[in-house]
Amino acid sequence: MPIRRLSEDMVNRIAAGEVVERPASVVKELVENAIDAGATRIDVVTAGGGSTLIRVSDDGGGMDPDELALAVERHCTSKLDGGLDDIRSLGFRGEALAAIGAAARLSVTSRKRGSDSAFEISVEGGRVGDVKPAALSAGTRLEVRDLFFATPARLKFLKSERAESAAITDVVKRQAMAHPGIRFAVNGSDRSSLDYPAATGADAQLTRLGQIMGADFRSNSIAIDAGRQDATLKGFAGLPTYSRANSLAQFLFVNGRPVRDKLLLGALRGAYADLMKRDRYPVAALFIDVDPSQVDVNVHPTKADVRFRDAGMVRGLIVGAIREAFARSGLRSSTTATGATIAAFRPERPPQSWAAPWRPTGGTSGNAALAPGFAEEVQAAFRDADRPSADIRHTEPEPLTMARPLGAARAQLHENYIVAQTGDGLVIVDQHA
Repeated sequence: MPIRRLSEDMVNRIAAGEVVERPASVVKELVENAIDAGATRIDVVTAGGGSTLIRVSDDGGGMDPDELALAVERHCTSKLDGGLDDIRSLGFRGEALAAIGAAARLSVTSRKRGSDSAFEISVEGGRVGDVKPAALSAGTRLEVRDLFFATPARLKFLKSERAESAAITDVVKRQAMAHPGIRFAVNGSDRSSLDYPAATGADAQLTRLGQIMGADFRSNSIAIDAGRQDATLKGFAGLPTYSRANSLAQFLFVNGRPVRDKLLLGALRGAYADLMKRDRYPVAALFIDVDPSQVDVNVHPTKADVRFRDAGMVRGLIVGAIREAFARSGLRSSTTATGATIAAFRPERPPQSWAAPWRPTGGTSGNAALAPGFAEEVQAAFRDADRPSADIRHTEPEPLTMARPLGAARAQLHENYIVAQTGDGLVIVDQHA
């Protein structure tokens, strides 16, 4: 067959297949553009898991009519002044809006900061309309409807509405982690609403992580702050006992960009190699800043992978920083693990009386039960650092407690090892493991 030039429409559809994999890909591109535009608030609204509607509004710098017309064309961008070796923005390829417009019905409304007029342009299945006046208070609003109507084959590969909505939420969460000073809100008929207020102050990063990862993460993680050559690593790493059954709670960022890079994930795994069972995964949020000339983010149109000039240095930085942080913090268990361990000394049934901490619970069976509050009393005794022997703290339950599966808690050493006495032996519980 003779070689021929593809039509512009076909080129745009091919590019759309690379950039727009699913509704979450659209949200990622639009939110990145809003961040690059200097937004302090970003609102995301979806319907039908994003396939019916995606609306992203921001209060950023906005665009004038000429910029608006260029924004929906391929390979038009304002973010490559320093070339591919000096990328300091999240977006840079200049093809996201064109790709989205080739696969859906796209409407872009924008008002330049300082201007008293707003303008709008529409793209439907690759066909670009005229720029016309519109109404908007400030910033930019992008609305995507009927995603993949122009490429119906892609619709077959979408997951359920619930799954697509969850993927969109994950994209917003990752961007929110990297930019705590921006307020993010997610709403829609297909989801429960999310609102992450802007965080300020010295602990803004940890505040935002607590908003997303839960309050437990704040008390079960250690701060990471290290540097090597032209790279710095900051963030928070969860205690080895504060682990998960999968890797979904691992968040990695390079120069403010969320990534899922195999090198970084492997380094994180290696840092916990001697501290965690092989079937468990650490919880962490790590932020790497490196000179843009030392990292290539132009590996794939989705920009989820990166390549480092000195991959060994970056891996060593992650592994060394986490291990050193654990060594400095000392051996301690997570609060969730401590609570679970202490709870193991609780009875299966409540006592019949508060008269004594231990008593048989029924008939002649001889089963023993804990009085309410015993576990809390034991835990408080373990943590009583004012006692002369601060490293070993004792509690003295009645002998009947030794009938329990873990026996009677007698002492805790180094705030980590619980020593329990059974009827015919000794049990040592390593909370750290």
